[in-house]
Amino acid sequence: MPADLEHIYGSLGFADQVLYSNFVTSIDGVVTLADKPSAGSVISGRNQPDRFLMGLLRACADAVLLGAGTLRSTPGHLWTPGHIFPDMASSFAALRIKLGRKTDPRLVLFTATGEIDTSHPAVLSGATVVTSRAGAKALADLPVSCDVIEVGKSGRVDVAAAVSELRSRGYDVLLTEGGPHLAGELIKNHLLNEAFVTISPVIAGRDVDARLGMVAGVELLPERQLWSTLLSARRHRDFLFLRYLLTNS
Repeated sequence: MPADLEHIYGSLGFADQVLYSNFVTSIDGVVTLADKPSAGSVISGRNQPDRFLMGLLRACADAVLLGAGTLRSTPGHLWTPGHIFPDMASSFAALRIKLGRKTDPRLVLFTATGEIDTSHPAVLSGATVVTSRAGAKALADLPVSCDVIEVGKSGRVDVAAAVSELRSRGYDVLLTEGGPHLAGELIKNHLLNEAFVTISPVIAGRDVDARLGMVAGVELLPERQLWSTLLSARRHRDFLFLRYLLTNS
């Protein structure tokens, strides 16, 4: 890594082919807030070290995977390193050059229905839309900067087939910021290799609205024992930054 990035975070490296996630969670395990845009920013309080890590993880990736719901709940956002942490944009760019990456990671949108906001700036900047056969028929007026991967029938996306197709296109290092349901699909299909988890010193609470944890849509315990190995633990004041290897992914 460039010296200034390594001075802040320390060493960071990935396998040649890897899929990793990044979440910020409250102490009580909440990562989403119903009907609230930019839930991660609310949960983290826009913590600058957390935003730096988001930028760094994006800077390492060939592509960023995202669910359509996350896109809808984050208007105006760009899933690029410099957008989330502009102060280090030049260093992130230098890292990408050193890694042989393109200027920015490719945005990959997962949508079973094909319902996406084609006027969203992230879509206008260029995205690969992963959808089902029914979703592909519903897609209309995609910008010329976009392309479509059609995998799955009956209104469902075949996530494993999608990742395989992305690999065939040269996207070997993948970051998912796609939310709990996409994380659940990736784990269910044994595709998620690592998880970066920021623990914010806030308690979110739960009442009547759906406030999900890091994984949704799949039950693991007690039948499936998905243990992980702690690769690193960093602290900045009251925030913890954890990196796990999913040993049975």
